[in-house]
Amino acid sequence: MNTLKTVFLMTLVMVLFLFVGGALGGETGLAVAFFFALLMNFGSYWFSDKIVLKMYGARQVSANEVPKLYSMVQELSHHAKLPMPKVYVIDSATPNAFATGRNPQNAAVAVTTGILKILNTEELGGVIAHELAHIKNRDILTGTIVSTLVATITYLAQMASWAMMFGRSDRDDDGGIGSLLMIILAPIAATLLQLAISRSREYAADASGAAICGNPMSLASALNKLSGANDAVPMQNAQPATAHMFIVNPLHGGGLMKLFSTHPPMEERIARLRALAQ
Repeated sequence: MNTLKTVFLMTLVMVLFLFVGGALGGETGLAVAFFFALLMNFGSYWFSDKIVLKMYGARQVSANEVPKLYSMVQELSHHAKLPMPKVYVIDSATPNAFATGRNPQNAAVAVTTGILKILNTEELGGVIAHELAHIKNRDILTGTIVSTLVATITYLAQMASWAMMFGRSDRDDDGGIGSLLMIILAPIAATLLQLAISRSREYAADASGAAICGNPMSLASALNKLSGANDAVPMQNAQPATAHMFIVNPLHGGGLMKLFSTHPPMEERIARLRALAQ
């Protein structure tokens, strides 16, 4: 299923670029858009995980640097029958974590320094198990490509905005309506896409993670702590395009922000884990 989702998302990137290229530049724009779509798909498959890790300043660590974390990832990976992923640490006081990579053989788990400080051993094990569940369920490539696609949609909306402001007057009637629709609908489409992909993935990763660590309540306790800590100290450099990759939403806000959150309601996630424990 995730393989089909990945193919669909990469096809969507191609279609979006061709649509905008043709609308704004005719045949020349179509040819340029086709080239950039191929480049974007190639880059998102092979390099998007590295881009996300670089974006958050994640540094790869060894067993000597963080022996407790490293041995925990190693033990839980073995229990989940997964190859040992690379381990990264992000220097951020906000406690959070995510997994990325194109497949289980090329996966990475990243945690913030903040999460290492506030969680006990059992709770940290629940979080690591959750991230390994994303790897086992092959969510990581889909999630990383969604990040690239959301960034692409946002960029195309900006292109449409520039075209409306600086485009030639003889193209105003032909491209004006399309550009206006792109500006209005693109951010909504990007958010709905993240919601559709992310929320169901989080529930599944919670359940699978609980099975990997063998203790649903350790993950439930961790989620409760992480939710409160992220509300109190939101991540300063969190990007909307990658928010769905984290175990808890790194973006701060209530009202509509909460309604359109890339993550399911925390209360519901914790309730489901408690039901599993019972």
